[in-house]
Amino acid sequence: MTREEMLGELKQFVVRELLDGRDTGLDEHTPLLAWGVLDSLSVNVLVSFTSERFGIDVPQSEVTPENLKDLDAYVAMLMRQT
Repeated sequence: MTREEMLGELKQFVVRELLDGRDTGLDEHTPLLAWGVLDSLSVNVLVSFTSERFGIDVPQSEVTPENLKDLDAYVAMLMRQT
């Protein structure tokens, strides 16, 4: 799977599951933490989706504000795990 495909699937997931279908202009640089898109519960939902969909287990040590600041940073971290 390419980086762009992964970004697209994660964006769709976030819009559908975390934003209740409201696409508020979310892109790979939208600040997920600063805008309140992610909180402790939704981070767990995102990490679980990542494991199920992409087969990438995110180590707890990688669940950091830096890696969750936006989808671009999250995908970059995921790519390092493969």
